[in-house]
Amino acid sequence: MKALLWVLDVNSEAVDNSVEIRLWGLDGQGRRVLVRDQSFLPYFVLVLNGKREASDVLVEIGGKHLTSIEGVEALDRRYFGNMVKAIKVTVKDPSLMAKYARELSKLCGVETHLEDDLRHSYLYLVDNGVTPCVWHEVDVEEVQEGPKAQVDTVYMARSKPERRDKRSRPPELKVLSVSVIAHSPAGAPKPEINPVDIISCATNTGPDKQFITCDAGDETTIKAFIEYLRDYDPDIIATFGGNTFDLPFLLERARRYGLKLRLDRLESEPHRSVYGHIAITGRANIDLADFSDEIQEVKVKALENITAFLGIREQGVGGKGESTIENVEYADYWGDPKKRTELIKLSQGKAKLILGLADELLGFAEELSSLSGLPLDQVGPAAVGFRIESYIMRQALKYGELVPPRLERPYQSYQGGIVLKPEPGLHEDVAVLDFKSMYPSLMIAFNISPDTYIPPKEPDSPGGVNTAPEVGHRFRKTPPGLYTKVLRSLIQARDLAKAEMKGLKTGSSAYRVLDARQRAIKVMTNAAYGYAGWIGARWYMREVAESAAAWGRQTITTAIDMARKTGLQVIYGDTDSIFIKYDKAKTGEFTKSIETKLGLEIRPDEVFTRVLFTEAKKRYAGLLPDGRLDIVGLEVARGDWTEAAKTVQEGVLSILLREKDAKKAAAYVQEEVSRLRSGKVPLPQLVIWKTLTKAPKDYAVRAAHVEAAKRLADKGWHVTVGDKVGYVITKGKGQLYQRAVPYVFSKLEDVDLDYYEEQQIIPSALRVLGMFGVTKADLRP
Repeated sequence: MKALLWVLDVNSEAVDNSVEIRLWGLDGQGRRVLVRDQSFLPYFVLVLNGKREASDVLVEIGGKHLTSIEGVEALDRRYFGNMVKAIKVTVKDPSLMAKYARELSKLCGVETHLEDDLRHSYLYLVDNGVTPCVWHEVDVEEVQEGPKAQVDTVYMARSKPERRDKRSRPPELKVLSVSVIAHSPAGAPKPEINPVDIISCATNTGPDKQFITCDAGDETTIKAFIEYLRDYDPDIIATFGGNTFDLPFLLERARRYGLKLRLDRLESEPHRSVYGHIAITGRANIDLADFSDEIQEVKVKALENITAFLGIREQGVGGKGESTIENVEYADYWGDPKKRTELIKLSQGKAKLILGLADELLGFAEELSSLSGLPLDQVGPAAVGFRIESYIMRQALKYGELVPPRLERPYQSYQGGIVLKPEPGLHEDVAVLDFKSMYPSLMIAFNISPDTYIPPKEPDSPGGVNTAPEVGHRFRKTPPGLYTKVLRSLIQARDLAKAEMKGLKTGSSAYRVLDARQRAIKVMTNAAYGYAGWIGARWYMREVAESAAAWGRQTITTAIDMARKTGLQVIYGDTDSIFIKYDKAKTGEFTKSIETKLGLEIRPDEVFTRVLFTEAKKRYAGLLPDGRLDIVGLEVARGDWTEAAKTVQEGVLSILLREKDAKKAAAYVQEEVSRLRSGKVPLPQLVIWKTLTKAPKDYAVRAAHVEAAKRLADKGWHVTVGDKVGYVITKGKGQLYQRAVPYVFSKLEDVDLDYYEEQQIIPSALRVLGMFGVTKADLRP
């Protein structure tokens, strides 16, 4: 019989010393199903060096009598664009793959072994063209034996799944958001000794639920949560920080009682998987914090900040710059019966915020998953390089290109894009002209790809070469390289999605699906240029990234010259865009000439009513026709300045851009300084956030955020590389680092307000107002 399957999760299991692939998902009737496929045989590839015929190597492999080898096959493949002879070796017992690959690669005539480092489940997806978060049709037979799974039906596959693009909309998924609160009297809560206080849940199809620990301990709390989750049977478990706190904490607490944290569909426990995330078999564990980097406008990636930015609010949970209950206060709130209700309310509010964020981001995550080929629970924690690499691997298979191994390499720097020094001051009617996908377009135009690169000692290609300016690297003009094919497919897919959106009502479900798709494609397309220069890339080649950057610099320089010859005033240029004094007629003439001469599309991205440039590159602010401010590079847009400083600078920019009144802006700063001196600026707005780039003990310099981190560690908090440390500067004598106190241990009355006036508020305002002759004295009340 035929069955439809929307793939939610995939894993592989060893069954009778062979591989069974398990596809979890939903069918066309919305039922939860498991499709088992025992037809897949893992394999690796031996690349030959030309010293022996493939037939001779095949005979020698047969003579080895390796019992688990199911088959060998001679292949003609490409490796970095060069035709090679190869042998595909299929193996029944997956545990013997690595051993066989090492042993056979030592045979005479064998250069190396490839593709044995790919996970079996992922290899199955790539080999069979199976894509997560997409509908497939598969021949199946219902079975009763096998694993006991929490699904409506278990099938055995009798054919490989075939993609069905006609059913583009995803099924209705059941989403459960989870937020865990625990406390310790001193330091971060430790699951070895501290119980779970509250587990709060919210769902998209049912009522909210909370599990609160009483005096008897949290064993009952955890048991009740497990049973509730299994009864609700979600497809998606959404958290914010679940991979780092909620799930590991629950897992350890359950083990303390001899409980199995049965959150998956196989009666087994969650486990760490690839990219460091926690896998929950049969469901998708989505830690929404993994997608926070996609929201670049929010610098401190807290749940409350991100949801406030997106307009998702919940009563009782502080948003960006608003008061909330900090985790170091949990012990006080939990220990006080009058305050405990506030903590319980906060916990439920967090679960609702997570659910709201899931509603906002899951469509994008699904499209990113289906595009990259990475399962839904993996695409978030996977770095952008792994996402684009997964897509490239799928395309490489289509073109008969072998997948290189991942190697450790030293970093090699190269010159990036060009940035012009701006004309400081206010400018009226400024258009930002952006090249459409400039770097991807250049990589296509000049066929820049690892498999088209010509090493220095090799002759030019008979079909001609493209030589990169400045750096001189050469690339064959024909045939199209792997990157060229990949980028063309991505750009075409995005153009198609955007074209389909034009005929749909904004906000409709179909429109939202297509919008999420085109955003996911944009993220992937823009990642290709950076991927080429990423030392972790399988297809790494510094010459590719270096050449794309060189052609980019040439393109911007040429465009600036052409703009000036057209009579346009160029005010600024940055990487793939130029800022000009807007003239509709001349701009139209210029864009047409760019398309004719360079073969690239450049269009106005924004037309600012007014723009203010500082003397520094990449630092400006513009007023849009709808009244919004677009601020780049200034303190307002950076994460290492206080909210108070950002607020003042944004106020100054607003007055200057809207009213062009420097005196009024200075008076506004005086008012804000007065508010600061009188203690009316809330403590959260005085916190300075900085990221640890290494472990606190490894810093040679005694910086303020490092000392604050050490104080946190002394109190029992775990701080490590990548953590953002929030601190305030307190009154007293000594160096700045000696007066840096973690904000969670500070009080407003202890804060050194003079420091904030002299080192935060006034400098952030003067950065802008100094260009208008305003001095420090003019900003003090």
